[in-house]
This record gives sequence, structure tokens and C-alpha cells, in this order.
Amino acid sequence: MNRIEEYLFKDAELFPDRTAIICSGESVSYSELLARVVRRAEELRQFRNHVVPFRTSQSIDFLVEYFATHLAGAVAAPLEKDMPSERYEELSSFLSTRSIPGSEIADILFTTGTTGKPKGVMISHGAIVANGENLVESQGFSHNLAFVICGPLNHIGSLSKVYPVIMQGATLCILEGLKDMDAFFRTFELPYDRFATFLVPASIRMLLRFCSASLMKIADKLEFVETGAAPMYQSDMEELCRILPHTRLYNTYASTETGIISTFNYNAGECIASCLGTRMKNSGFRICDDSTISCFGKTMMSGYFGDDELSASVMSGNEIHTADLGRCDSRGRLHIIGRKDDLINLGGFKLSPVEIENAALSAPGIIDCICTEVPDVIAGSALKLFVVVEKGFEFSPRKLAAFLKTRLEPYKVPLKYAQVDKIERTFNGKLNRTFYKEI
Repeated sequence: MNRIEEYLFKDAELFPDRTAIICSGESVSYSELLARVVRRAEELRQFRNHVVPFRTSQSIDFLVEYFATHLAGAVAAPLEKDMPSERYEELSSFLSTRSIPGSEIADILFTTGTTGKPKGVMISHGAIVANGENLVESQGFSHNLAFVICGPLNHIGSLSKVYPVIMQGATLCILEGLKDMDAFFRTFELPYDRFATFLVPASIRMLLRFCSASLMKIADKLEFVETGAAPMYQSDMEELCRILPHTRLYNTYASTETGIISTFNYNAGECIASCLGTRMKNSGFRICDDSTISCFGKTMMSGYFGDDELSASVMSGNEIHTADLGRCDSRGRLHIIGRKDDLINLGGFKLSPVEIENAALSAPGIIDCICTEVPDVIAGSALKLFVVVEKGFEFSPRKLAAFLKTRLEPYKVPLKYAQVDKIERTFNGKLNRTFYKEI
């Protein structure tokens, strides 16, 4: 099948009464979902070959709008739910005044913009199906699965999980984030034997900190947990393996531009923070001479909407050059080193802040942190570590520095330290390094 909506028709024929989506106390079967999509598609026929922007919501209505837009022959452009009206109108105008390069474009997804101006990434119908096939084959999505989505559906991390669920005729459980942790755990009381979920590393860290006992109680129901979007700390991985000893725990390499590339089950004997596994069915990667990762295959974007020059700067044929730094081990598994933009050049040494953050998080009392480069009157520049500590813990920069000296080379041990109430992150859990570069 060439389009995700074709699977929706198949599901409605084969499993008409199967629950397709559960959200906020409402549920729809596959036959009901298809009927709503078809009705809405008829209303959207006038927008054929046009881009249809609409605000994202964690709801059944959102997915009806999403599928119906495709079925109507239009391009879906889901935008941030809380985007200011002025910005929404600006993007809507931008999307309506430029032509779509071909009939195969399904979505325009906007990147988070943490490293610059948000970019509209064009995703083809073929790339959507290829991403779904990658996940079905590599992570074992099945018809009897109930998949829990907590993240925003206008970004690849959560939206991409809709694809394998629909392709397998499984059930999707949609939540409004993790602000209500009780609601998250109540989902696992639904009458399903097999559950799975996608959680960004920051959400996993929050659950480990506040709800480890509740996680243990659902361990036998959780078939697998996938994470991605940001590096996961070694200490969190080890703790999750301990709490969920029989659950497949996947660390995945993906981006809006490249789609889903590789995945690694770190609960299968080797708990390695940097490892992101081998290539998936429809994707591939290689390490370039400058250690950056280049990706290729059926999951690649079709370019940046309305910006041919920017597209050409990262694309070469069907290959996309990323700013991620990586290496391959002897078994062909991808290991992430960091981002080229995040590397710190300190006294002639190039280092990744992720390594320092991993070491700091294994120290007593440290629950979150970020390492950055700051000006220094003597050395010119120095490493500074911002930390969040456990309630009641007495923070000592001297003791933390002494601890880090047992884990890191001398030049990687930060010179400066600051205790803060929280670490700034983007909406999807990534460390907001840009914020700390500007203070």
C-alpha cells in the first residue's frame, strides 16, 4: 500500500468493531473512524493540491482532520496548538502563497526551531508508509497492541507512532502530555494485555523520579517503550532496565528530515547510552569524513517547503547530511557522539557536553543538569555545569568536582558550577542549549 489511508480502509473492512482510538473518555472503532474521515474529506475537496494548516490537538478530531486532509488530496500542515494568532496567520499565509512540488507531498511538519528559524519539512506519502514499516518490523508492533501517545502529534516523535498502529489495526491511546501522571497510569487499566509507549528522555526521567513504584506495577503489561528526540542518560537507562526487566526498551535515531533510521533495545544485555542500533528496513546511514551522520532511504524528507537553497544545503539526491556526530561499531551499530553545533572547543580539546552531563547525573543528589561554555577572565573560556539537586540535598561544587575527576579526564571537569531550580528544555524534552548560550 502506498498511503496510510489505504490501511485505514483495510482496517475498517477487517476489524470494523476494533477500537481505533481512545482519548479523554471517548473512543471510536475503525468503522466509525473511517466514516468520520470520509465525511470530513468531502468537505475538504475544495483544498485539493493546497496546503491545509490547522492547530494540533491531542484528540480524535485531530486525527480525523489529518487523515481527511490526505484523503481530500491536500497537504496537512499541523501547527502548534498554543501558537500565537499572529504567528499562526503568518505561517498560514506563507503556506498558501507557495506551490507544492508534486502530488506526493502528504505533510509539512515544522521543526522546533531550537537551532534557528523553524523550517517546514515536506514529508511524502511514501515516506510515511516507509516509516511505519520500519517501526512494525524493528519494534514488533502488532494488532493486539494498545499504544499510548503523550507527546504532541504535530512532531515526528509521536506522529510517527500513529503509522504502525494504523498499519496493524491496533489501538491508539492519546493523552494530553504527562502533567497528569495518574491519567497515564490509569490508561494501563484498559482491557488490553499488551501496551507500548513513546516517551522522550525528560519524561522518562520524571517518571523514574516520581513514579518508579507505579512503573513496576505495570511492568508485565508494558511490551516495549521507545525513546528518542534527545540523548538519554546512562543512569536513567540502567534504572529503567531494573524497573522493567522484561520490557523491550528502544533508543531510536530519527529526525523530522530523515524519518526513523535505526533503533536499539538496550534492555537485551547491553545497556549502552550512545548506541542507536542498526539500520532499519527502509533507511540507512553512513559516517562522513568529518564524523557527521548522513542518512538515506525511503524515509527521507522531500525538502524544505519554499526554500530550495536550504534544501540543497543538506540534501544530495536522496541523502540528507545531518549535524549529528556518530560512529559505527564492528557490528554496524550507530553510536551518537553529539551534535556538531554543540561541541565545545576548550583549550584545543573538542568535547561533547553530553559525556559530562552523563557523569554528573551519576553523582549523589544530582537529578538534572546541563554543561555549557562560558567566558573566563583567566582562561578565556571554561566549562560551567548547571545542576538541579534533590530536595534537602546540600550541594557542594567542590564535592561534585571531586566526583567528576574520578569519571572524566581533567580537561572535561567543569571549572564553574551553579545550582538552579530547573533546567531549561524545549517542549519535547530536549535540552535548550541555545538558552544557556545567551545568558
